[in-house]
Amino acid sequence: MALTYSEMIPLGKSAPDFKLRGIDGRNYSLADFQGAKAFVVMFICKHCPYVVAVQDRLARLAKTYQAKGARFVAICSNDTDAYPEDSIDGLKEQAAKVGFEFPYLIDEQQEVAKAYGAVCTPDLFVFDANSKLRYRGRIDDNWKDESKVSRQELAGALDAILAGVDVNEDQRPSMGCSIKWKK
Repeated sequence: MALTYSEMIPLGKSAPDFKLRGIDGRNYSLADFQGAKAFVVMFICKHCPYVVAVQDRLARLAKTYQAKGARFVAICSNDTDAYPEDSIDGLKEQAAKVGFEFPYLIDEQQEVAKAYGAVCTPDLFVFDANSKLRYRGRIDDNWKDESKVSRQELAGALDAILAGVDVNEDQRPSMGCSIKWKK
């Protein structure tokens, strides 16, 4: 497992379009999420211990904030030949076990990860209703032990966006396993 920190791409960037198949067999594009007050794009996978440590938090955050008008999507961009746990069957198993209530998409060509500037799992991007990047970074300040979290950064960003106020620009990168790029 190679520890990698997310790249802090400039705020204000427009959400790149995508067209990907979900683990449910449906095709999704950015247009399917238009109209959301906030839109969270999460690059995650099944095998990464950093994702495993926070996946329950992500499921709870999604459930809470989707009820408030936010939309969530998870994207797995890993090379599934090298990491078969991240295959569609593995992701279906993960989603069912954790209770993901959002689309989980497969980025087989890895072009979407590159367009977003995603480099690790988890790597999070939050866009406002105008599809402008307002937050990129970590979920909170303690990926390993939820009981020691003192700053809930993703939730704070979502609260600000939904309230129509500025998001704190003191944003810290996410850390996790590097995306498993195809050779």
